[in-house]
Amino acid sequence: MHPSPSGPPRTLFAAVREQIRLRHYSLRTERTYIAWMRRFIQFCGGRHPRELGAVEITTFLTHLAVDLKVASSTQNQALQSLLFLYRDVLQLDLPHLTEVVRATRPHRLPVVLSRDEVRRIFSHLHGGSRLIVGLLYGSGLRLTEALQLRVKDVDLERQELTVQSRRQRGAQSARRPAVTKRPASQRHAGQAIGRSPTAPASR
Repeated sequence: MHPSPSGPPRTLFAAVREQIRLRHYSLRTERTYIAWMRRFIQFCGGRHPRELGAVEITTFLTHLAVDLKVASSTQNQALQSLLFLYRDVLQLDLPHLTEVVRATRPHRLPVVLSRDEVRRIFSHLHGGSRLIVGLLYGSGLRLTEALQLRVKDVDLERQELTVQSRRQRGAQSARRPAVTKRPASQRHAGQAIGRSPTAPASR
């Protein structure tokens, strides 16, 4: 959806981006926050957020839960985006939003793969794709963390990975899983990391 022509000027979203980048949030967070802000503004008829407040935010969040039946994590994401807009960008205090109808959390058990199913999945993976999936499975890395690994982040001697964290402005260590130990040298590991998981391996 696109904002209505009567929506706020672009300088609002420029200010949002500035505040997000000052806090070293990820690009994904920036895009998500701005997308929710745009949806909120559209829901309120294109009015500037300074003209809106707790009543409109409550109505919007309740609409997400009752009419659109979004998950609780989605509703909370929208809430955090709007709180950031008002408190950190517009510097306006909001009262506690006690009247929001909360989305319900689904009561279901997570699906866990058996060891045989995991082996079968890995049997169909090769090269960079196998290495990336192995890192996700064995070290608990997020997808973006695994894709952003550099050769110098891999310590084969200590069997450790150095994971850079933009939000915490530092680095964290993670154990290198056994499933990724097939490459016998730093050079081979670097070649696997440097290749895009979707790119075909050279013959």
